[in-house]
Amino acid sequence: MKTLKLDAINDYENAVNIASEILVSGGIVAVPTETVYGLAASAFSDDAIRSVFTAKGRPQDNPLIVHIASTSMLGDIAKDIPEVAYECAKAFWPGPFTMVLPKGDKIADSVSGGLQTVAVRFPSEKTICDIIIKSGLPLAAPSANTSGKPSPTSASHVIDDLDGKIDAVVIGGDCAVGVESTVVSLIGESPRLLRPGAVTPQQLRKVLPNLVIDDAVLEQLKDGQTAASPGMKYKHYAPRTNAILVEGCSNSFVKFVNEKTDCAAICFEEEYYNILVPKISYGSKRDEFTLAQKVFSVLRDIDDLGVKEVYIHAPSKDGVGLAVYNRLIRACGFNVVTL
Repeated sequence: MKTLKLDAINDYENAVNIASEILVSGGIVAVPTETVYGLAASAFSDDAIRSVFTAKGRPQDNPLIVHIASTSMLGDIAKDIPEVAYECAKAFWPGPFTMVLPKGDKIADSVSGGLQTVAVRFPSEKTICDIIIKSGLPLAAPSANTSGKPSPTSASHVIDDLDGKIDAVVIGGDCAVGVESTVVSLIGESPRLLRPGAVTPQQLRKVLPNLVIDDAVLEQLKDGQTAASPGMKYKHYAPRTNAILVEGCSNSFVKFVNEKTDCAAICFEEEYYNILVPKISYGSKRDEFTLAQKVFSVLRDIDDLGVKEVYIHAPSKDGVGLAVYNRLIRACGFNVVTL
């Protein structure tokens, strides 16, 4: 298969039109969002969704998120929608926020990984919204990468993973947020945070004061436990190099990695010049937004360092830092050292 490269930077209207035509015909297209690039397909077509799973090598019990371009589309995606869902939509849409709701009858069963629920969000990035409007389709779109690898935050990441496996990639700029959307389930007695993102628990509790943070945000799902959201069940975001997450202060981290051999460090910029092994900074420890923007790109760069192991300095679990920590602990396969 030849993958078309559609340049939305220099020829936006043409890129949107061709991408929409491919999606209407049952094809799959990588598109930029404000979080990461998504691999989009019609949420109404089981055949198209199966093509997404095949291209990514993604387990089919791992649910997808459906993207819409207006709150008015929600009725085509979900049913028995609680009033609190509209309160959340008013507060957090368009943006990097996903709700899990009872699945509507029009949505392909394969979208939900065998569950009777559906995850849905209204992104703020113009390109995907214009493609949704032009095609007339809600789009199921997991991250546009090989399953298990770091999520793509640039078109070049998508091409590295999926060139020749998908119909097209819409080439836009780098993603502004850098980690996938916050996911909250509105099924059950209390709203439950399933995946942290740029919309933080502190922000959520202004609308959802009884929010519960699911154990799986920081812990591995037990064998046989059902994944209610993308990013919960399987090892995700991982480089080929063995990665270990390290918790502790800067002085302890610097001393720890400098005593190691044949390793590299992913560190904060404040400690960069004190580290003697090969290293990459992913931002200031005080700037959780930059850490989020850079974390996946840095995870992709690790394998170019040519070492056996990489030690990653863990961020704070406050605010957006919780989302970065959540991605890193999965990238490291829950292998954590506490200094």
